[in-house]
Amino acid sequence: MSSPRLCLCCLFFAVFAIAEARAQTDYEKEPINYYTAPVNDPVQRLQQAIEAGERELQWDTKSGWLPSILESLEVPVSSQTLVFSKTSLQLTRINPMRPRALYFNDDVYVGWVQQGDVLEISAVDPQQGAIFYTVAQERQPGKQPAIKRDQGHCAVCHASSRTENVPGFLVRSVFPGRSGTPLYGLGTKATDHSTPLEERYGGWYVTGTHGSMRHLGNSIASDSRRPPIDTAEGANLTSLSDRVDSDPYLTDSSDIVALLVLEHQAKMHNLITRANYEARRCVHQDKVMNRLLEREENHQSDSSKRRIAAAGDDLLRYMLFVDEYPLSSPVKGTSDFQHDFESAGIRDAKGRSLRQFDLQTRLFKYPCSFLIYSESYRGLPDSIRDYVENRLAEILSGRDASEDFASIDASSKTALREILSDTLDGFAARL
Repeated sequence: MSSPRLCLCCLFFAVFAIAEARAQTDYEKEPINYYTAPVNDPVQRLQQAIEAGERELQWDTKSGWLPSILESLEVPVSSQTLVFSKTSLQLTRINPMRPRALYFNDDVYVGWVQQGDVLEISAVDPQQGAIFYTVAQERQPGKQPAIKRDQGHCAVCHASSRTENVPGFLVRSVFPGRSGTPLYGLGTKATDHSTPLEERYGGWYVTGTHGSMRHLGNSIASDSRRPPIDTAEGANLTSLSDRVDSDPYLTDSSDIVALLVLEHQAKMHNLITRANYEARRCVHQDKVMNRLLEREENHQSDSSKRRIAAAGDDLLRYMLFVDEYPLSSPVKGTSDFQHDFESAGIRDAKGRSLRQFDLQTRLFKYPCSFLIYSESYRGLPDSIRDYVENRLAEILSGRDASEDFASIDASSKTALREILSDTLDGFAARL
C-alpha cells in the first residue's frame, strides 16, 4: 500500500501536470484561437507574396533555401549564432562538429542544420505571438517551396511555463555531453538578460571577448567532474577554427553580442504575447459576465484590472531591464552584428536610439527595450498598452519614485523620456 506521503507527492505532480496541460491548451480556445485565427506575420506575408508571383526564392547549392529566405525576411547574416546541443527539432543531425545555425531579426527566427530536412522558422504575429513554420530543404524544378505552419509539434517545448505559458521562444543553457546530448541530471536553464553570465550559453558556441567574466559556452560537459565545465577553456574565443569547420555556414561567427540580444528579445516577445492574451481574456470574460449580470457592456471588473496590471507590470519591469545582470567586464563581438543592429535604430532629434549598445556595464546604453517599437507591442490591446505607457511616463517623469525602478538613474530617465517623446507615438502627451 502506498504511504500517505507518496500519495500526496503523486497528487502534487498530477495537479502540476494538469496545470501545465491547461496552460498549453487555453490559447487554442476563445478568445485567442491560436491555431484557427488568421495571422499576419512576416513569414505569412512572404508566403502570400510567393503564391501571388510577387516574390521568387532562389536555391543555393550549399545552403538550400536559407540565403534567399534570410534576404526575403530581412534577417542579417551577421546575426548567426551556433548551438551544438541536441535541443531542437532536427536533433539527430546536430552535434559539436555540426552545430545548428540560428539567424534572427526583431520579428523572425530562422534555424538551419547541415543536410537538414527543413528550415525551421518562427515569426511574431502581432496578436497571436510566436508562429512556427518549416520549409522543406528540397528543390522541385519549376516550383517554389511551400512554407508550412506547424500544428502543435513545436508547442511541446515552445508553449510552457518556460515561455510564460504562451506560444513563444526559448533560449536554453544546458550541460552538453560529447555528442551534444544534454546531461539533464546536471540541470538546464532558460536564460534571459537577468541570468548570471556564468550560467549562460551551455551548448552554444560563443565568439567574442568578455574579459574576466565566464560562461558555459564552447565546452563539453562531464558528469564525472566538478564543476562539469571548465569555463576558462571556452572564454574569450575570437575564432572557432579548432572546434568546427565554418565552411558550410554563412559566416564563421557565433557572436556574443548577438547572443545577448537574442536572450533579451526572446523573453520580451513572450511577455508581450502574455500581456496581449491576458488583456483579451479579460475583455472576453467581462463581456460574458456583463451579460449575465446585466451590467454595462464595457464594464471592466476589478479582477480584470488586477490581472492587466500584473501582466503590465511584469512587461514593464523587463522592458526597463530592472533585473538585468550587470556586466563586470567590457564585451566585444566578432562580426558586423553590432553595426547592423544599431544601424536599424529609430533616432530622436539628438540622434539617440534604443538600439545603441553600452557593453561596458550593461547591454544597451539606454535601458528600455527596442521592441517597444515592434508590431507586437503596437498590437497590444489599448487597455494594457495604456497601462504600461502611463506607468512608464510616471517612472520616467519622476512621479513614480518607487524602489522597484530605483536601478534606473536620473540621467537615463531623462534620456529615455526625451527619446520616447520623439519616437513613440502619443508618449509625449502622457508625461
